[in-house]
Amino acid sequence: MFRQLRFRLHRIKRPQRYQLLTPLLAQQTWDRTALLRKQREDLFRLVHFAAGHTEYYKRRYAGQLPDQAQELDISRLPILRKEDVIKQREQMLSDTCDRQTIRLGFTGGSTGNPLSFYYDTYKMELMRAGMARSYMWSGWRPGEKILNFWGAKQDLKKTRRLNTAYSEFIAAEKTIGAWEYGEAELHRWVRFIKRYRPVLIQGYASIIADVAAFALENKIAMPSSLKGVYSTAEVLYDWQREQMQRAFNCQVYNQYGCREIPNIGLECQQGNIHVFTDMVQLESVNMQGEDKLLITSLTNFLMPMIRYENGDNGRLKSGRCGCGSAFPMMEMGVCRSNDFIKTRAGKKIAPSYFNRLLDGVTGIKQYQFVQTAWDKLNLNIQADSRLERDSLNSVGKKIRQDIDQGLQLEINYLDRIERSRSGKHRFVICELD
Repeated sequence: MFRQLRFRLHRIKRPQRYQLLTPLLAQQTWDRTALLRKQREDLFRLVHFAAGHTEYYKRRYAGQLPDQAQELDISRLPILRKEDVIKQREQMLSDTCDRQTIRLGFTGGSTGNPLSFYYDTYKMELMRAGMARSYMWSGWRPGEKILNFWGAKQDLKKTRRLNTAYSEFIAAEKTIGAWEYGEAELHRWVRFIKRYRPVLIQGYASIIADVAAFALENKIAMPSSLKGVYSTAEVLYDWQREQMQRAFNCQVYNQYGCREIPNIGLECQQGNIHVFTDMVQLESVNMQGEDKLLITSLTNFLMPMIRYENGDNGRLKSGRCGCGSAFPMMEMGVCRSNDFIKTRAGKKIAPSYFNRLLDGVTGIKQYQFVQTAWDKLNLNIQADSRLERDSLNSVGKKIRQDIDQGLQLEINYLDRIERSRSGKHRFVICELD
């Protein structure tokens, strides 16, 4: 009864979200031929729109676009790199948009190379509709409870308690800020899971793995209401998956997306990650010995992202999946790995906390936080020129307020930030034993 009531109230509050969900549910039943035809037509319409309504693509695509969708070869179009988005953000914005209704978003900077982008209510509601479709792959139904473990403090908005309680009730969704925690917090969260009885748990792989480990070590049984655990934002290791499945007694689903382009892929019950070709075009291109992913959002006409290299590795897989989905498959390559920062009091600070600390600080090409002692944190910066001292001082002040008053931040300007042995850039490193 409560599920149906929550669903009705939420549909009244978010009508656009459920209107967008309807075609997404229908499209996932299409066969491969129909899905790929739609993808080709959507891509053709997008690139022509971008060439006609944005200054950036008008210059980049001049004389390159065919008149027929069948003649479009996406591999001939230039690659969009993060440096391009940083420098050309305003020129990438569509001239049809209403600047009064758009907002500026920031990437998590998980490669240590942050950028900002424009979005609007439509993009947000389509993203949430796509997420709802993904949740339904586990058997979840709208109105059933979801519990999020979120590791980025900056993403958690402060709202009035009464408004928050009502919004959480009708959305059947609650978020726990898990950017800093120790044994006491883990114990409190495990007890809350038992009381709240969610159907899905979603969040950062490293955080949920720690919650699972605590439950197993203390022999605390998790509720039978759980149908799935959705891992996001970080690489999911096999040992973390096994830990979660034992603790929560349900399947773990690996999600793939990014802030700039969400809803790229999802793991099915057979263990294969499927690409949502009704929302994105995904390519895998070998660059300097690595299979780099290029992503095109087929639904973003506000600030088109076409052949965008987000820094991730992976490749497309041939064949059909035993789950019956016609969406093609992919697999992730070796991903970035970052550390937890530690305090003398035994707290662990999730690397995601540092993702957004430099939001609004312009001129950064790449950054890296390195903890060298209990009371010392280095911020290595690669930039063309020195940054505003007040902005960097405020970063240090915020770290001391949030983490530890004794933790000092030292700024280092480097010509180049070295990569790890695997060739990946790590943006949070703890050098403590």
